[in-house]
Amino acid sequence: MQTHRPMPRLTFGSGAVGQGSRPLPEEVAVALSYNGSTQAVMMATPADLEDFAYGFSLTEGIAKPEEIQSVEVVETAHGLDVQIWLQTHAEARLAKRRRTMAGPVGCGLCGIDSLEEATRKMELVPASPFQMTPSQVLAAIASLPGAQPLHDATRAAHAAGFWSNGLFAAREDVGRHNALDKLAGHLIRTPHPEGAIVLTSRVSIDMVQKVAALGVPVLIAVSAPTAHAVDLAQAAGITLIALARPDRFELFTHTDRLIKETSHVA
Repeated sequence: MQTHRPMPRLTFGSGAVGQGSRPLPEEVAVALSYNGSTQAVMMATPADLEDFAYGFSLTEGIAKPEEIQSVEVVETAHGLDVQIWLQTHAEARLAKRRRTMAGPVGCGLCGIDSLEEATRKMELVPASPFQMTPSQVLAAIASLPGAQPLHDATRAAHAAGFWSNGLFAAREDVGRHNALDKLAGHLIRTPHPEGAIVLTSRVSIDMVQKVAALGVPVLIAVSAPTAHAVDLAQAAGITLIALARPDRFELFTHTDRLIKETSHVA
């Protein structure tokens, strides 16, 4: 299924009217079904859906990758059904982590039916020797635009990347949560070094929860975090860097992971 298509439109500017088309991203209903029962419906970009299945299952506390027996994407008349089959002992988590409502584009907490579930306890990010210099943070931000073909074509997609002395992987989606889940699903099935998550979006508490579930120690974003997201990152052991631009950024939590540049004296 294609990720974008041209749509006719008129342009207005400088006293002139023009005709033409603009490529726009596809937004498809994607059901996530576990052991034959639909758990969530998200509006998403129809790409990297196996990654989405693995990542969503992990970051929503439903199943670890080794508990997933198979994933199959089935096209239906109304959208795509991602059919995930779990080992029997993982099914109990489905009842506890319910999502019974259809969510809009990558809705982070839609469908959760209790306040406790919305603010669920997170595992602490494991202690890590991973550190970054300011120039490496700027390099991580600079690396992501080159891995955003959907955004380049449409100007309407989010991206999530993983950086470790270079961009290791990136995923795109019309929804910021979906992009992060797709990246998570790729990372948990691919050997990779320690590194940082890089986002093109703002940082809300659900994004911090997903990064904590993935166990990544550094989160970098181009937009601002919410106050609660900062609190959560501090509690989870995540270094949160936000408002990152090509020449500057702001550091909010666990400042010890940002180290001085090493000077080389001849």
